[in-house]
Amino acid sequence: MDLIVSSIIGDLTSRLISFLMNKFLDNLYSGEKVKRLEQLLQRVHMVVEEADGRYITNRCMLTHLKMIVAAMYSGYHVLDTIKYAKNNEGVNDLVNNSSALSFATPLKRSRTTTICPKTKNKFSMELQGVLKNIETVLGDINEFVILLTGCERMSHRPYDTYLYIDNFMFGRHVEKQHLINFLLENNTIGPPPVLPIIGGRGVGKKTLVAHVCNDDRVRSHFFFIFHINGENLGGITENKNLSERTLLIVEFVSDVDDNDWGTFHSSLMSLNKGNKVIILSRIKKLERFGTVRAITLDRMVHEEYRYLLKTLTFGSANPMDYPQLIPIVEEFAVLLGGRLTPANIIGYVLRNNLNVHFWLSRLKGIRFVVKKNLSMSGSHPNELFDQGHPAHLTDYILYPASTSTDSTKNDLPKLTFGDMLAGQNFPPKGDFNLVSWESRIPPYTSFVHMARFCPSFAQDHLESPLSGRKHARPFSVSYDE
Repeated sequence: MDLIVSSIIGDLTSRLISFLMNKFLDNLYSGEKVKRLEQLLQRVHMVVEEADGRYITNRCMLTHLKMIVAAMYSGYHVLDTIKYAKNNEGVNDLVNNSSALSFATPLKRSRTTTICPKTKNKFSMELQGVLKNIETVLGDINEFVILLTGCERMSHRPYDTYLYIDNFMFGRHVEKQHLINFLLENNTIGPPPVLPIIGGRGVGKKTLVAHVCNDDRVRSHFFFIFHINGENLGGITENKNLSERTLLIVEFVSDVDDNDWGTFHSSLMSLNKGNKVIILSRIKKLERFGTVRAITLDRMVHEEYRYLLKTLTFGSANPMDYPQLIPIVEEFAVLLGGRLTPANIIGYVLRNNLNVHFWLSRLKGIRFVVKKNLSMSGSHPNELFDQGHPAHLTDYILYPASTSTDSTKNDLPKLTFGDMLAGQNFPPKGDFNLVSWESRIPPYTSFVHMARFCPSFAQDHLESPLSGRKHARPFSVSYDE
């Protein structure tokens, strides 16, 4: 009898807690502060999109724009955190099976299923903090908007205004403006100015340059735009017909001797005045060749990356029509660690199947990959690829992606990572080329991994066909589909 009474009391207590939690979340969601946040975000987003379509040459305005953009993405992050908290019942129990992983994020997800003062204060403080931040930004925005109206508007092609969904360059608003200003500035005396663009693997260095070079004013400013390999510095200056204004984009995969660079740079003085040079590299030391301050591209901050991933995964669908999927986007954003190529892969796969069980199965697979890899090597799989190390994909050794056209000059089958994740294709029992991503915007880069069939994980050494280097042990990861 006591057991029955205890069970009834426990059930009533659970229902009461659930009722109070839902009532609190309903009040929080429908409260004036949340509505105020939505209204302010609409105003801020409108200003950011307008600024993205103007030529901004004032450095102080660019600094202000950077603050506005940061506040906007932080606001969207908090807004979604509060909204999906109403709809996380059931999903969180499945999502929560993950998280032995420890990734630093600016705003940790609240998975609490019981109401408590600490939880209430956390929501309230986050909401109040982001509101204060955005209101501060908007308090100083009138002067920015007035100055913005005096900036020349960019002429957009249909390609550039495509819905802000797929074929677009996300973010990098300030970096884009700095690069355009450098290219359009008139320099007629002395050696050609040099701008280094430095950043890690896959952060969008080539995409940024290609996007800017597609601008009408930049295209009309230079008669020639050449992309050259840093290993062949002397090749371009052998062309004696380069008498017109020229932009040289030089990509370095390794450091270069100062004398070799000096010879190359001085040889450009014999060409037409007004030439410009852009250096693309992951090597920070190459900043020494710049005549202006380098542009450094880092991985996106969590709030901005999460916004991008949400945009890619839902496409033209309204995320609020699928509230159970929103917390899963948060989990993907943490697991992918701010990387652009994985975001495009996952976005392509998930937006074609807006089903919670499908999303959770893919989340489970990627989570298993990361946990397995962390336990064996202590590093995220993306970090291993950055360092040139291979990883295991079930029965295959997966080598770091190559963007060289030579990487696919073989008779091996070619599969795409997206189709494999979607279950549309299955790898053969042999070696093949795995295309992790093919960019839909210039420079239309393809990232191709070589997958070597290796059902046995008992090897003591791995030799990379790309680098010829040997590694002490295999880095094994696996998808658990």
